[in-house]
Amino acid sequence: MSAGTDRQAVLAPEPPSTLIDTAKALASQLIVAHHLVIYGPMSRQVQPLAPDLWAWLADPARQVVQVFLVIAGFLAARSLMPTPAAAGRVGMARLPRVLRDRVMRLAPVYWLAIALVLLTSAVARIGMDDADTPALPQLPQLAANVLALQDVTGQDALSAGLWYVAIDLQLYACLALFGAVAGWRTRLTAQTRAVLVVLAMLGLVGLSLLLVNRLPDWDAWAPYFFGAYGLGVLAHWLGRMSQPAWRGIGLAGLCVLVGVALVVDFRSRIAVAGAVAVLLVLSPAWLSWLGLTRPPLRALMAWLARLSYAVFLLHYPISLVVATAVTALAPDSLELNLLGLIGTWLLTLAAAQVAERRIGAWQQRRRTRRDDVVLAARRGAVPVTG
Repeated sequence: MSAGTDRQAVLAPEPPSTLIDTAKALASQLIVAHHLVIYGPMSRQVQPLAPDLWAWLADPARQVVQVFLVIAGFLAARSLMPTPAAAGRVGMARLPRVLRDRVMRLAPVYWLAIALVLLTSAVARIGMDDADTPALPQLPQLAANVLALQDVTGQDALSAGLWYVAIDLQLYACLALFGAVAGWRTRLTAQTRAVLVVLAMLGLVGLSLLLVNRLPDWDAWAPYFFGAYGLGVLAHWLGRMSQPAWRGIGLAGLCVLVGVALVVDFRSRIAVAGAVAVLLVLSPAWLSWLGLTRPPLRALMAWLARLSYAVFLLHYPISLVVATAVTALAPDSLELNLLGLIGTWLLTLAAAQVAERRIGAWQQRRRTRRDDVVLAARRGAVPVTG
């Protein structure tokens, strides 16, 4: 057995994709429902049908964003440093390329959403009078949104969901930099380095949960959200521990950290983030009990999870077009407005499917061309500089 195989053998298996797919699928659909409830004229006409449901979707349901934050940290850890001992897997030399790849992973759908909202908001401004319709942006606002700097520069976002992409890029960059710094060559043993990495991550998560996340003025910056994101990182590390006793001790420590944060200042968003992190660590046997591992439902969750990012960004411009059409036909019709909300959801799924397939295929071709160039360079077929 090779040394690489030995190292793999001491790691617990990854949680099944069903767990993450289900969380992403359900969270993305709740976000769509949340935004359809709080934006546009259709919701105001339909709200009397289910006022309690509307009230829940308008406020408590938005905490589902914490699911995305924790899972994003979990998946980022899987990519950048699967275990604390793997800190330095992405060194300083590779850091620019890793960050560029992340931008190119998120940017195409992000820019598509901006282009669509520019077009659809122009149509909406002509076809209906609604305060939620975005105004024609000035160049500084447009530039800030294109560069995902709208919140840090004080510019209004052009569309719902853009803020999350900006924060995700910040958080990913912070974690990549953390790993690169932690991986600097020193005389420390691998075990000592791993312990220090865990302690440093706990410190950063604690700083966010206990201090920065309680400061609303910081909500445009990564440290405000790093508590939830870092819980996802810790959940990944704990889940890979092969010894149940140590995993249990680590899980108890994670729960204590979240509990202290809630005692200091109870925030439902932190309670949700903590619960998601715990579920990612625990055995997912309960998924079978709920029937989520049955092939048809599992396939549905996988499909919705695959579309979740595009759904998250594309539903708002689609809602503008549908709302404009409904306003032109029968703005006071409860039935037509209800059909408009349902139609928005269905059109969003269709648009996300097209975007995911087309953009995904383009990204795959881009990666293939890049890998071919790298392979050719290693074989001496093309000159390598720098």
